[in-house]
Amino acid sequence: MSQITKHTSETLQDEIIEWQLNAGEQQIVAKRMPGRYRRLKWFGMSVWLIYFLGPYLRWQGQQAVLLDIPNRQFHIFSMTLYPQDIWMLSLTLLFFAILLAVVSAVAGRVFCGYFCFQTVWTDIYTLIEEWLEGNTPQKQQKFRQEPFSLNKLSRRLTKHSLWMLIALLTGITFSAWFTDAYQLWRDVFALQAHIAVWIALAVFTVFTYGFAGFMREQVCFWLCPYARLQSVMYDQDTVLPAYDVERGEPRGKLQRGQLASGQGSCIDCKLCVAVCPTGIDIRKGQQEGCITCGLCIDACDSVMDKIEQPRGLIRYASHAELVDHQKPQALLLRPRVLVYCTIMLVSLVGVVYGFATLSPTAFTALPERQPLYVQLSDGSIQNRYTLKLLNKQNQPMEVQYRLEAPTGFTLHGLHDSYHIEPGQMLQVMALVRREANMDADGITSLRFVADVINDASIDIYHDSVFIGPETGN
Repeated sequence: MSQITKHTSETLQDEIIEWQLNAGEQQIVAKRMPGRYRRLKWFGMSVWLIYFLGPYLRWQGQQAVLLDIPNRQFHIFSMTLYPQDIWMLSLTLLFFAILLAVVSAVAGRVFCGYFCFQTVWTDIYTLIEEWLEGNTPQKQQKFRQEPFSLNKLSRRLTKHSLWMLIALLTGITFSAWFTDAYQLWRDVFALQAHIAVWIALAVFTVFTYGFAGFMREQVCFWLCPYARLQSVMYDQDTVLPAYDVERGEPRGKLQRGQLASGQGSCIDCKLCVAVCPTGIDIRKGQQEGCITCGLCIDACDSVMDKIEQPRGLIRYASHAELVDHQKPQALLLRPRVLVYCTIMLVSLVGVVYGFATLSPTAFTALPERQPLYVQLSDGSIQNRYTLKLLNKQNQPMEVQYRLEAPTGFTLHGLHDSYHIEPGQMLQVMALVRREANMDADGITSLRFVADVINDASIDIYHDSVFIGPETGN
């Protein structure tokens, strides 16, 4: 081991001993700086516009996406999902769960840094705080120490009013996914909304206001289980924001605008700490509070530009790259990533297949098991079936039942036609008879068909069997 490597390793170990976790005794006021990762963060945060705008999209005169829990129907544009289609929802949830796992294995807690509800809302709340109380930690501290005045009171009231407004809007928007969004607003203003709406509104308002406005990074430290789960998904090839110890140490101040002889690139400006939303010092290695947002990289790169040093003192890099000086391993050569991607691909194929083959109806013909069959007075054999037909369309259906079976089998006990309203299930009893003294096996295949009178393009059938005594040679 070289003297520089030995020195930097010992320095890093000494600093790890000094790690301190902010348990809420001081409020973190992060400095906001422009940069490529800040722009990427805004782009990631913009995904949440779907949450706020989605319920107000209309499709064919109705809400485009409506999760109708009371009626057990999920309306997604022109498709309607019922409990029978729950397997597609399960595969969708599996896909996103594995997506979080593969992203964590490849690039750490980027979900926390760019997309997490808590991170995004906290960033918006602190932005409002900067507008009203100062855009630097020093200005905010000075504002808080100012004596009471009408200006200070008005700014505080404005800040908390905007925070509360965002929290209320968050709660109302959540409810809007489960009921008609426009009718919801009318019911809320008329104080006639359902009790479930008021509960959701209260819960989201209180927790959004409290978590994003006051607890902030403490939610990530102490309340979020996913923050703990992600850490076990790391390996030596996981790319994380990291400080290049060998290049940066030993630290020192600029001397007449130049680095001193033998000094590392780090000038100990602590700007990387000032911009960190959780208040950690990335130079002391990976820590529990790092949400891999990359804002420290923007800060350090801006300093490197000013002192005419190469960028990348703090950069996204793996442990194998920084410590073992290995080249980044290709994703396709990492078994864990391959397994994750395989599961995601299977889930995605299942979801695509489900939507591609989604039927406008659900039809079953269940044979009666007790008794399996009965023999009538004329010698014919009879089976009994329960026919269930669910109309998954947004319009009524007129259906007629018929039987496709070998000669000698007939269908009885049904009306000429049936009317089924949208979202309704029709259940009827049907009788199938086999003529007496005909040659037949003990089990005969047959098919129940439901012809849609008002839409001949819909093909509805269900294959079943007829059970009876074996006759003939």
